[in-house]
Amino acid sequence: MKPTDSIPFGIVVERRKTDHPWQDHEWRPVAVFPGAEPVDEWKELSRGDGWVQYHAGTLDLELFKGETEGYRVNLSQNPPSVYVVMRPGEEEGEHEFEPFLLTACAFETQDYMDTGEELVEAVPMPPETAHWVEEFINEHHVEIPFKKRKRKPHDPRKQADTGGGDPEFRNKGR
Repeated sequence: MKPTDSIPFGIVVERRKTDHPWQDHEWRPVAVFPGAEPVDEWKELSRGDGWVQYHAGTLDLELFKGETEGYRVNLSQNPPSVYVVMRPGEEEGEHEFEPFLLTACAFETQDYMDTGEELVEAVPMPPETAHWVEEFINEHHVEIPFKKRKRKPHDPRKQADTGGGDPEFRNKGR
């Protein structure tokens, strides 16, 4: 599926010290900002007592016509979010995770959370981005009415041949 619209976003990732007995720090996406330029290396943005924030990369936030229901669910949350999916880094180095995907679709995010292989975090959606997503929904959303399946009564005399089983024994002697 090709995106209908997209905007590049910078991803801010924070490395914070922890009091955990088995690890001394944790990585966590904390923000995104629209219109960011691509970066080859992580760039330090700010530093404090026990934490450092980096511009970890720039990815496109892509919107698709078929995912407008997921965008509507996201915008109904308070506050709406941009979901950042990060994967373990390819190489041994300073950064354990690399940005992989940005999405505004709550349903797509759930798929990545179910695997447990990626780090998935919701970060606050900038107000101008929420407005852009809302305009996209207004332009492309098609309401699909729910159709309840009509139940048919079971008739045991009508035994359907499903094609399963050994054909030598199917319907033998009947």
